[in-house]
Amino acid sequence: MSDRTPPARGPLRYSLVLALLVAALLAAMVAGLALGQVRVPPSQVLDIVTGRAEPSPFRTIVLDVRLPRVLLGAVVGAGLAVVGTVLQALVRNPLADPYLLGISSGASAGVVLVLVFGLGGGLGLATTVTMPAGAFAGSLLALVLVYALARRGGQLTGARLVLAGVAVAYILTALANLVLVTSARREHFQEALYWTFGGLGSARWDLLPLPAAVLVLGTGLLLALARPLDLMLVGEEGATVLGLDASRFRAAVFVLTSLVTGVLVAVSGAVGFIGLLVPHAARMLVGASHRTLLPVVALAGAAFLVVADLAARTVASPQDVPVGILTALTGGPFFLWLLRRRPEGAPS
Repeated sequence: MSDRTPPARGPLRYSLVLALLVAALLAAMVAGLALGQVRVPPSQVLDIVTGRAEPSPFRTIVLDVRLPRVLLGAVVGAGLAVVGTVLQALVRNPLADPYLLGISSGASAGVVLVLVFGLGGGLGLATTVTMPAGAFAGSLLALVLVYALARRGGQLTGARLVLAGVAVAYILTALANLVLVTSARREHFQEALYWTFGGLGSARWDLLPLPAAVLVLGTGLLLALARPLDLMLVGEEGATVLGLDASRFRAAVFVLTSLVTGVLVAVSGAVGFIGLLVPHAARMLVGASHRTLLPVVALAGAAFLVVADLAARTVASPQDVPVGILTALTGGPFFLWLLRRRPEGAPS
């Protein structure tokens, strides 16, 4: 990571940033509940959510269809942004992201294997237990492979990291496609498309507890590890001199980030580039200290995906565009800009 990261801002500025992000997230959620094929007045949305509205078709649309989707979008967006921030610190590379490093592809491959081989004995158990477990195993495998391939002679360079991530993503995606092609059930193709493109269309109330719990616990643990994460920004040797067992710490946090990513991908598919876009914008606002950065990143990531999903539902209405396509259209140019802006040989 570059040493030219802006310094942390004062407490008044930080409080203002948090307040504005909370307001932006609430506004995005209200818009997500109000807009769609059927428009619901914002005032009525608030009455419905607070329980003051009488039973009506609007109430069913808001509470049973849109609210779980908006909440899931907030959870997934916050989690992916937090994971991207932490990965960038662990490998000291501003291009690190669950999608670009192949972690999301690994999680998607794990989900496909669960779907095809019918692990879990039923859709309910597969959705709540075995699919997240398969996604976690796939994401952890991908991360281990990428790190092993990119690290050579004790050095970890940005170019090798990205190339290894792309290669591992292609391999795991090809493996998942091979399993699908040889599967006896043709409907697996349609089911797998959801995890390939990423989307929130299958959001239900029963899907929310696990990713929400993993997000809260994972972010809480990472906040507790804010100082070691800051130390990782100076490099492995510098962190070791300052008293951190960098290799063991990196391995433990890799497992934690893989768990969070796997659970999120199991419910949303491979939504890319949130973990790349949001951390860079947040650092411009509050600096690089993880104790102040992670809450900002979580709020910004949540608001970003809620807005992106609203656009996915309305840009080609009544067609529901997978939100992963829109985030890729946004994040792809930003990734190219980062590559062009970053000088050759800059520290990773």
